[in-house]
Amino acid sequence: MSETQLAASINGHLPYPNQNLQNTIRIRGARQHNLKNIDLDLPRDRLIVFTGVSGSGKSSLAFDTIFAEGQRRYVESLSAYARQFLGQMDKPDVESIEGLSPAISIDQKSTSHNPRSTVGTVTEIYDYLRLLFGRAGEPHCPICDRCIAPQTIDEMVDRVMELGDRTRFQILAPVVRGKKGTHKKLLSSLASGGFVRVRIDGEVRELSDSIELDKNTTHTIEVVIDRLVKKDGIQERLVDSLATCLKLSEGIAVILFTPASDSTQPSTDEQELIFSENFACPEHGAVMEELSPRLFSFNSPYGACPNCHGIGSLRRFSVELVVPDPEAPVYAAIAPWSEKDNSYYLELLYSLGQAYGFELQTSWNKLTEEQRQIILHGEEITSETQRKQVFRGVIPILQRQYEGGSELIKQKLEQYLIDQPCPVCDGKRLKPEALAVRLGQYRILDLTGVSIAECRERIDNLKLSDRAYRIADLVLREIRARLQFLLDVGLDYLTLDRPAMTLSGGEAQRIRLATQIGSGLTGVLYVLDEPSIGLHQRDNGRLLRTLTKLRDLGNTLIVVEHDEETIRAADYIVDIGPGAGIHGGNIIAQGDLKALLEAEASLTGAYLSGRRVIQTPAQRREGNGLSLVIKNAHRNNLRNIDVEIPLGKLVTVTGVSGSGKSTLINELLYPALQHHLFRKVPFPKEMDGIKGLNTIDKAIVIDQSPIGRTPRSNPATYTGVFDVIRDVFSATIEAKARGYKPGQFSFNVKGGRCEACSGQGVNVIEMNFLPDVYVQCEVCKGARYNRETLQVKYKDKSIADVLNMTVEEALEFFQNIPKAVTRLQTLVDVGLGYIHLGQPATTLSGGEAQRVKLATELSRRATGKTLYLIDEPTTGLSFYDVHKLLDVLQRLVDKGNSILVIEHNLDVIRCADWVIDLGPEGGDKGGEIIAIGTPEEVAENPKSYTGQYLKQVLQQYPPVAVTNGSK
Repeated sequence: MSETQLAASINGHLPYPNQNLQNTIRIRGARQHNLKNIDLDLPRDRLIVFTGVSGSGKSSLAFDTIFAEGQRRYVESLSAYARQFLGQMDKPDVESIEGLSPAISIDQKSTSHNPRSTVGTVTEIYDYLRLLFGRAGEPHCPICDRCIAPQTIDEMVDRVMELGDRTRFQILAPVVRGKKGTHKKLLSSLASGGFVRVRIDGEVRELSDSIELDKNTTHTIEVVIDRLVKKDGIQERLVDSLATCLKLSEGIAVILFTPASDSTQPSTDEQELIFSENFACPEHGAVMEELSPRLFSFNSPYGACPNCHGIGSLRRFSVELVVPDPEAPVYAAIAPWSEKDNSYYLELLYSLGQAYGFELQTSWNKLTEEQRQIILHGEEITSETQRKQVFRGVIPILQRQYEGGSELIKQKLEQYLIDQPCPVCDGKRLKPEALAVRLGQYRILDLTGVSIAECRERIDNLKLSDRAYRIADLVLREIRARLQFLLDVGLDYLTLDRPAMTLSGGEAQRIRLATQIGSGLTGVLYVLDEPSIGLHQRDNGRLLRTLTKLRDLGNTLIVVEHDEETIRAADYIVDIGPGAGIHGGNIIAQGDLKALLEAEASLTGAYLSGRRVIQTPAQRREGNGLSLVIKNAHRNNLRNIDVEIPLGKLVTVTGVSGSGKSTLINELLYPALQHHLFRKVPFPKEMDGIKGLNTIDKAIVIDQSPIGRTPRSNPATYTGVFDVIRDVFSATIEAKARGYKPGQFSFNVKGGRCEACSGQGVNVIEMNFLPDVYVQCEVCKGARYNRETLQVKYKDKSIADVLNMTVEEALEFFQNIPKAVTRLQTLVDVGLGYIHLGQPATTLSGGEAQRVKLATELSRRATGKTLYLIDEPTTGLSFYDVHKLLDVLQRLVDKGNSILVIEHNLDVIRCADWVIDLGPEGGDKGGEIIAIGTPEEVAENPKSYTGQYLKQVLQQYPPVAVTNGSK
């Protein structure tokens, strides 16, 4: 290009080479994971939605290709010095990406597990609050709530001179306040220092007298520095006397005065003025350091509670967990000692029983309170057979074992520990001095301990002095803006002091989304992973407005999403598929909504256009006539509610985010069932009881937690199909000739596994402060087995080859083995035919792990008395996958089981037999039963937000007579 052409292009006369790259992200030859060498052009500064069935390659394209390359290029633009701290980033398998911006990922996996991290610290609102209170706050005494402010001598003199004329007063220097002792040395030194009088316990005495004090009584001693009458001309003497007083008493001066009276008799109505030149309460001596932001930080030793170091809780052994079954005899009641050889401890308990009159066969709940306390917390005991010794107590013994034991012992004892609120700060994390500081009418806890909506109201209603307002104005603006961002993404029910580790994936992601809006960046590529997770339909509009606001700032948003409302609101849609795993990885449709709806091969388009429909069943199940009744539930925000859960039905628990669904099911119902079935956990205290527990013989939670935390765990081992496969290989002629048993084909025990990697296929490299790195084993090359084991073949395939098969391939391969077919077919039924049998559990998504658990339960023989508790099973699932999931759930219920699902997905709710709707709002405005009944009945309830959206979807998909409620 000539200089003339270049100048012309700059002036706008000629198109600059690749000018379209300013408005386009061009991807060529993407082959990461299952992507099939795809080419794609994406418009910049638009809201782009990647959709498609689960496992089709959406995350591979969005996160592992586009975001990974954007992050890698940014990091490589930094200096070599900076890069050494960030590490080397692998280049994704893609030929080229052009027009890429610096990328920021907002996903669900980066929720902080640090107990010090809170909603306030993650959003940085707490940092602004610390600055606000540190610069504009007013310190108060934590004991008497008196306002504390340092005063100069001039201010003290001005205050004294406000007394009435002829007022008599004394200047006292408090040198002892509420301390026991005779204080002879102090009195003697005061006399030798030239002082004449002291006031002891309210009585003025001469130092020349012989003063005898009771050493066992607390005394207050104040030195009389001067006695004056208020009149003009005493200011100079008053200044000198106050200076002497402050020096002697370390900054405190007491003015004891008798108001002027016309009577000739002296008045006995004495009053006090207390001054301090320090940040200290003049009455209680509570010392405050000068206010600064660090005083309000629970991550700093200057502000953190000294007992819990700012965490707000202490890990302590719970009596309820240590003794989970009070009806058990003493020798079996203490759970940690009943799991191993406990003859030593039984001898101690026997001696204790001899000393305090109980037998080991006595039920725990029949012991006296004194006996129970002695067993748990210790006492000195004597018996006929043993000399006098100290019994430390069960809890102290366990505490000592936990603190000084090995990692294995600590791991075993973890189950008996709970987080108890710190007894010093009561869970408030800060020192009393910090908690006593006020800004206007509020303490810092009054702003962090209430919902974000309430916090915003209090910030708006702050009553500040002119000086405080001038200091706080800019900070308050920033706090209001950040609080508004949180309100915009539907998190009004959270509190700023809520630990970040207790947030759901969707909540944590929306918090980071609100933080990014606050940053105000432009020209950035944001990649989001299903931000609508855990969000009620009512709040979807607020989330979409937030996303469009981020786009309108001049950013490009790529959102991996299945939510219909988000897909319809997108500027550009990319549908990846057509199937999952090896059947996916292709671009099926791209463009606007119309292009998606008209794409024949698109499953997403088929459901959105109505070509495929999840039908609403015409008949709701009657159930088995039994039910569970929860009485007076009042944990967290639940408001003393009674809930009846019918059995033999598919029941959904719904409600806006934060309304109390998880509290009711996961924190109350499930522990109560565990207590009833196994007696290993205590019955929850926050409810009066549950009726109908005897109708349940098994309770299973199917959540999105991993099926294993190491590469050893995989779908084959979890579902039990690997046991069948090992039996098949051990029955081959080659295996019998070599004398191989099924254990030879296990990679978890010595024998047939590769010992270089202990059967993992990878070696773990510990990186100290960085995450562990997994490197493929150089001996077996990831096969997990030694050469002799791999020589045994079944249908020309080794055991390692079988583990590398997809579920669909294995189903065909083992079609003549009924036990294997049963388990493999259920994996296909839940839509997991594309995953590999030996795929490490650590590589499965939360939705995939949840469906592996569902498939495992589906393959078991039904008892008809099982209750399944499932928490948002549609997370990460497309319309097609939800359809398959509903088929599975309906099959489980048809076997006579009961399913209780926490869900926001309207397709699941309308296909349920019974709906329990909580609300009306989230947080402290929720926790009530709003509606209960069939989906049709809830849809007619005007108070239910769920009902309002349910009514619309029932009109769109009216009930149809179907088989299993989902065809």
